[in-house]
Amino acid sequence: MLRRIKLYHVPCQNRSAHLSCFYDEAHLCICDNFGDQRLANCIEFNHQMKLDCFGQNACQNGAECFQDNRICPQTSMCVCPRCFYGVRCQFSTHGFSLSLDAILGYHIQPDASILNQPSPVQVSIAVSTIMILIGFVNGILSLITFRNKTILKFSSGFYLLWSSLTTLITVIIWTLKFWILIGIQTGFISNQSFLYVQCVLVDFVLRIGLNMNQWFNACIATDRAILTMKGINFDQKKSKKMAKYIITGLFIFTIMTSIHDPIHRRLIDDENDDEKRIWCTLAYSQ
Repeated sequence: MLRRIKLYHVPCQNRSAHLSCFYDEAHLCICDNFGDQRLANCIEFNHQMKLDCFGQNACQNGAECFQDNRICPQTSMCVCPRCFYGVRCQFSTHGFSLSLDAILGYHIQPDASILNQPSPVQVSIAVSTIMILIGFVNGILSLITFRNKTILKFSSGFYLLWSSLTTLITVIIWTLKFWILIGIQTGFISNQSFLYVQCVLVDFVLRIGLNMNQWFNACIATDRAILTMKGINFDQKKSKKMAKYIITGLFIFTIMTSIHDPIHRRLIDDENDDEKRIWCTLAYSQ
């Protein structure tokens, strides 16, 4: 071992390698400049050490935790595994899906009014307000249109009516989610009971609304395909009756397939650099 360590200066002196550090099974070596030479500074390092801040690990998703002092730590830091990020590694990029919290959350400045927020936040508010207004008007007009008795004689009319209703509800819930996020991150909303209830319910209801809307689109396409194939033999009354059962069944099915979401929702406190934030995250058991 000693004979091998004597040669550890060689990799550091190899200019083509541009090494800043390297390690073996028992040591961690840093390449430092000493005068006009580049030498290895090696220390013993236990690669099997459990990095969990000595049992006080607040990191999420299996992240490693480091403290500045073993006896009396003042700060800690999380090193995230691949595809996770955030101060506590609470956000994930799995599945190419980005939540509103992950996109906008860290841009929002605590204890600052909307007018004093950074440009990304103000632009997001402006764009979201326009989208919300368009979505709300579209939902109202669609409801008025598809409540027509002539349209409701057909099963596809029922699907279109319910699709319009779920779209309107989704727009309303998304509006609540957006402004609740602004309120939480600016410190305007701090009631723990309210925070927990919205954490559990808002994303759950939003998920149901989005999924139901997709199902209704599929039902409309299927209904029209059957109508095209059967032509004059299409039983309109039977199809309309079936549509009511299908809508009820889809609603129950969507709730059952999404029920895992509120069960695993958790609030976590994120304190870093004199900033205190509260995040709503999914915490599945490892």
